[in-house]
Amino acid sequence: MNLLAAFSPQTNQIRTLSRPAKLFLLTILCDGLFFSGWNLFFNLYILAAGYSREFLGMVNAAPSVAALLFSVPMGLLSDRMGRKRAMLLGFTLGTITPLMLALVHQPALMLVMAFLWGIAGQLYLLSQAPFMMKVSDDTNRVLLFSLSFGMFPLASALGNALAGQLPGVFSCLFGLESGSAAAYQAVLVTSLISSLAALIPLGLIHEPRTEFQTETSLNPARPKRSVWSILIRPLTLKLSMPNLMLGFGAAMLIPYMNVFFAERHHLNDQALGWLFSLSSLLIGVASFIAPRLVGNLGGKVRMVVVGQSVSLAFLLMLGFSPLAWLAVIGFLVRGTLMNMVAPLFDAFTMEQTPAAEQGAVNSMRGLAWNVGWAIGPYISGVVQARHGFAPLFIATAILYGLANMLTWIFFRTISREPKPPAVIAQEDL
Repeated sequence: MNLLAAFSPQTNQIRTLSRPAKLFLLTILCDGLFFSGWNLFFNLYILAAGYSREFLGMVNAAPSVAALLFSVPMGLLSDRMGRKRAMLLGFTLGTITPLMLALVHQPALMLVMAFLWGIAGQLYLLSQAPFMMKVSDDTNRVLLFSLSFGMFPLASALGNALAGQLPGVFSCLFGLESGSAAAYQAVLVTSLISSLAALIPLGLIHEPRTEFQTETSLNPARPKRSVWSILIRPLTLKLSMPNLMLGFGAAMLIPYMNVFFAERHHLNDQALGWLFSLSSLLIGVASFIAPRLVGNLGGKVRMVVVGQSVSLAFLLMLGFSPLAWLAVIGFLVRGTLMNMVAPLFDAFTMEQTPAAEQGAVNSMRGLAWNVGWAIGPYISGVVQARHGFAPLFIATAILYGLANMLTWIFFRTISREPKPPAVIAQEDL
């Protein structure tokens, strides 16, 4: 069977994407390509600079504390500004603040920059899902959400491979010690400045206008909901609770995978670069395949539950295998499965939400996610210093399992027949 022919429906759907959607995907591609160096080496830079693991945990937690406090205001600001303007402002400030974080050396100022970065990042990220709803329709929406999620790791696959070589390159060019804080800092600054290229396609986007359904017998007019009533209604809380569990579990473990492999299995910088590059490549490819599997498994929710359930076994393999090659397999498969299904639940969430409420609902889900990220990294730093990584893998597996169980309990009855979107996108191209 021809492999390309097997996925020709996705290829044909890509052609149906609007120009704003394609420019948005190009923005994510640039972001993933150039920002990958930061994700790969920031933790190692902080430790090489002589800061404690507790401080590393505080720095990693600061953006999430900010997101926890400002996710709802940033979601409402996105509703008011428009999605394109919000993404432009959020991305620009979200590049300047980590750049300052990498350049300053005063711990208090570093924490302030990390906090501001979290605010800017929320404005950028919370605008994405409502924007994708505006520029897609029923025929290509799942594909757009999956591609938007998979484009970043696909670009990061190349970015990580290149970034893994940069510490050695800068060490040779500037006479720096291999694995030194200065070499890692040079990589971080280069990565951030280069990532500003993403502003070019983002600036070229022409945001479409949205026309809401007019009053009909099937869609009677109803008074506009208050923000508070949207945030606390049962559906919003159910959509957010799995995020709370997933965020807490991920925050304690996922940011420290580079540290885990460097210390537990003694991978060097180049090996880390290739490993994270391969992981990103697999996630990107799997995100492209995921929409084709949705129908076979009975809908988005069923696909999410199956993918997350299988990933738990590989998470435990990653954490407790004494063999480096088995840990690598666990890392690659776990990351691929978890990240492959994540955009499907994002699309499902937006389909259950009227367009006028999507910013508020998305911000509530972001708030739930960031509750865990606000405290998880610091807890992880303390646990690592005293007990190592084993308790963190166990806690993350339990939290992921609870999130998966809640997703199935809450949404299994509508996993096959999602409610149609309450918005008609009028593309002004």
